[in-house]
Formats: sequence, structure tokens, C-alpha cells
Amino acid sequence: MQDIYSTNPKTLGRGICIITGASRGFGRALAQEVSYFSKPGSVLLLVARSNTMLQELKEELQSLTKDQQLMVHCIAVDLSTREGVHETVRVARQEAINEMDHVLLINNAASLGDISHFASFTNLDEVNSYLSLNVSSALALTAGILQVFPCRPGLRWSVVNVSSVFATQALPSWVLYCTAKAARKMMFGVLAEEEPNVKVLSYSPGPMDTDMQVDIRRLTGSNHHLLPCQESAAKLMKLLLDNNFLSGKHLDFFEV
Repeated sequence: MQDIYSTNPKTLGRGICIITGASRGFGRALAQEVSYFSKPGSVLLLVARSNTMLQELKEELQSLTKDQQLMVHCIAVDLSTREGVHETVRVARQEAINEMDHVLLINNAASLGDISHFASFTNLDEVNSYLSLNVSSALALTAGILQVFPCRPGLRWSVVNVSSVFATQALPSWVLYCTAKAARKMMFGVLAEEEPNVKVLSYSPGPMDTDMQVDIRRLTGSNHHLLPCQESAAKLMKLLLDNNFLSGKHLDFFEV
């Protein structure tokens, strides 16, 4: 990451970045990338369920960026609940008094869900619970942060939807996962159409070496090559730094 910085002088500016699902895997790698490319005085909000893991990440980031004056806040909440979304927005609102030149929201929190045949999903509560975390919370959180930081001249606004190839490709037995990713792709596409001052990107990070992939291998028997989270996070960061993508675009790791 330091080598990337030395060859690319671009930064994210002095901003506030909110990362959901930040405690491990891809979210953790993204937090590290953001910390390197943020100007002094920036604020990083780390959102996940595990306070212990968030605090460990906070200490790591502050030790790596002690000269950059990066303010890191940990928000240990369940985003599938109304209270979790409201608490995240509340903490973000406390930072709205500071003059920022960039707001970056990375909707990374997601879950695999039950890998079963279509006909097995007769329990409405089970389906609604999955969609609450994987679709509804991303919509409500993004809307809430947009209200906290309304668009204005001089403010760069970026929203990232961490997506999947299965947002556009159906896969047997993955009805919950495919449905949620497809819904999020369309949801953020609508945001791009509505808000010309908000740069929106749906990014499919590729198959990464994460806890979710451990579950996928156990459930499906797949054994394909896995990418290091940091490699995919660095590619997303380059996209954000270059800022040349079309708002609302869905890009895959292997396409850029």
C-alpha cells in the first residue's frame, strides 16, 4: 500500500468515510486503504457487530497513521435493525459540524444466507431477516447519510456498493444472495440517476480469501483460486482515486 501511495499522489481529500462490515475481510482491508489515502483531519467510521474486532482495527490504523491525524470511531451495531442504522447515522451527524471536502460511504456489510433450493424458502420471516441486512439497511443508511451531508458546491460525494458477479448472474440454490445483490445493484443505479452530484459505483471484488468463502467452500465444495482482500481493496481504491468511472456503473475486479 505504501508503494501505491508513492506512485499515485492522489488522495481522497479531507473527508469522512463510513465503512460497513469493517471488522474483518474486505471491509478491514478497505479501512486500511482509506486510512493511507486520507488527508489529515479526516474521519473514519468503522461499522460492524463486533466491538472487540473494531477496536483492534482502530488501534492498528492509528498506529499506522499516527502522523496523519486520522479520527477513527467504532460503531458496534447490528445493521439489520432500525437501531443499528439510526446509531450509525447519529454518529455521522456529530461529524457534520466539521468542514469536509469528501463524503465516502462504502456499503460492504452483507451475509451469505441459506444456500438451498428455491422451493425451501417458505418462511417469510427468514427471507425478510436476510433482506433487512442485505438490502433494506443499505438503502436506509445511505439515505440517512445523504440527509446528514447534503450536496453542496465543493463537496465530493461517493457511494460504493460492494456487489458480486451474482448481481447479474443467476446461480442455482443461491436465490437469497443473488436476489439481494441484484436488488442492491438496481437500488444504487437509481441513486446515480437521481443524484447527479453523487458518484455511485457498484464494485464486485471477485472471490476473496474471507470467512464467507470458507462457508461457500464447505457448502458447495468449490475450490477456485481466491484473491487476497488487500489486492481487491487496492483496485477499488485506485478506481476511487482516479474517479473516471461512470456513476451507476457495475464493475468487476477482473474488468478493471
